[in-house]
Amino acid sequence: MVGFLFSLCCFAQKKQLQVVKEQVKAGKELDKAEKTLQGLLDDSIYRKENRIWLLLCDVLIKQYELGNEKLYLKQQYDTTAFFSVTRKLYNTMSRFDTLDACSNSIGRIQPKYRLKHSIFLNSIRPNLFNGGSFFIHKNDYQTAFNFFSDYLCSAKWPLFEKYDYIEKDALMPHAAYWAMYCGYKLGDADKIMLFKDIAERDTSMLNFVRQYEAEAYLLKKDTTMYVKSLQVGFEQYPNFAFFFPRLAEYYVKMGQYGKALDLSERALKADSTSLLFKFAKSTALLNLGRYDESIQLCLKIIKENASFSDAYYNIGLAYFNQAIELNKDRQKYRANKEKIITLYQRSKPYMEKFRELAPTAKSKWLAPLYTIYLNLNMGKEFDEIDKLRKEKY
Repeated sequence: MVGFLFSLCCFAQKKQLQVVKEQVKAGKELDKAEKTLQGLLDDSIYRKENRIWLLLCDVLIKQYELGNEKLYLKQQYDTTAFFSVTRKLYNTMSRFDTLDACSNSIGRIQPKYRLKHSIFLNSIRPNLFNGGSFFIHKNDYQTAFNFFSDYLCSAKWPLFEKYDYIEKDALMPHAAYWAMYCGYKLGDADKIMLFKDIAERDTSMLNFVRQYEAEAYLLKKDTTMYVKSLQVGFEQYPNFAFFFPRLAEYYVKMGQYGKALDLSERALKADSTSLLFKFAKSTALLNLGRYDESIQLCLKIIKENASFSDAYYNIGLAYFNQAIELNKDRQKYRANKEKIITLYQRSKPYMEKFRELAPTAKSKWLAPLYTIYLNLNMGKEFDEIDKLRKEKY
């Protein structure tokens, strides 16, 4: 009975394979043929049968060739399916290569199809890279990552040992960069860092590579490495928009105003014309209580750009803070009163100008103007600002 059933199974399998061969020859129902073969390989009985694997390779190659021909002739074709077949070919032939490379009866490893398959896969290898680029343009970053990951990981397969892609393939660093980019878009720190070392060889995009590294550490909540990566990035690319503002913000947040000042001075050495760097320096000076220096620097900024709102705020705050500090000593209030009033008067036009330029930044100008109008006995202005204060709370 067992023998009879086995014979029936063999007959059924032989019939299925014959149908698949006819489908390949005709170039029709190839999806159906692929499904038939995958179904057989899912069964442990047939999983190690070379002829099924090889026929599956033939089916996928036929799909690829027909798709490539239609694209070449600019006929309507599903581009997504074409790139998908490329990945299937890589996956299928690499899995078969593992089977093909099993040692024979005397313990020797002599893969019969490795050379043939490696030559074919090498010829279509650019379409792994192109597929990744295609899916990036589709905003499908997970699929794009898979393509670039296959491109990079396959370089280490025994199937491609003779090609030495890691050293000789100029696209490897670019593929690693785009894999990092996809990881960044996906918000996945592990994907960002997976090919970091190779991506760092892409000197044309190294500034962005450094940015994504920092983003990965931020996602991992590794503050120490995040700050360190910002420092490394700034040293290499002081003018790149990502590193300086975040590093300056961190120093200010941690109350490390001396470091913030040093950072801005080093940035100005790289670009002495940058208003951003000048403003950062003025803020550091303000936080260090070096008010006159901060005011003078902001006046220069305003001279260069009269609409730079935060420069007015820093000047107004420099005068305002001095008034507040003098006002704290109640025993000397009478002696300091005239100076305090003068400081509020000097702060007023700059804080009002900041309000005019940044009307939505109430959290910054509301409280100072309330205090200024109160101390300068400006009834009408005080009533208006007091109403706004009450509406806020």
